[in-house]
Amino acid sequence: MTIPSQLSYTEDHEWLSTADGVATVGITQHAAQALGDVVFLQLPEVGATLTAGEVCGEIESTKSVSDLFAPADGEVIAVNGAAVDDPGLVNGDPFGAGWLFRMKPSGLPDLLDAAAYRSLIGEDEPC
Repeated sequence: MTIPSQLSYTEDHEWLSTADGVATVGITQHAAQALGDVVFLQLPEVGATLTAGEVCGEIESTKSVSDLFAPADGEVIAVNGAAVDDPGLVNGDPFGAGWLFRMKPSGLPDLLDAAAYRSLIGEDEPC
């Protein structure tokens, strides 16, 4: 399973990539596999103010509907319209084309590094 070392992770299986004060947010490959085929995304609207840990959207798959949690406090500045139009991008490329939204965080909570996330999901270290 892919767990990119340059990303930060939440215990709710979201990943964050931060650069120049902007955080790109998505769900991990582990979460995408557990959900099954993603068929619908309800993402926060541009301009929405998020509070870390609160529900900010939904991900619907052929198996279930799951809440999407805000990974940090801040304002949504972009959503991935391509993923909304083709939710399968979340399964096919969760760390690339399947990103969900971008935000300007007002601060980042304690996040997991790749090793801590790997431990959380019980994944062995890569060889």
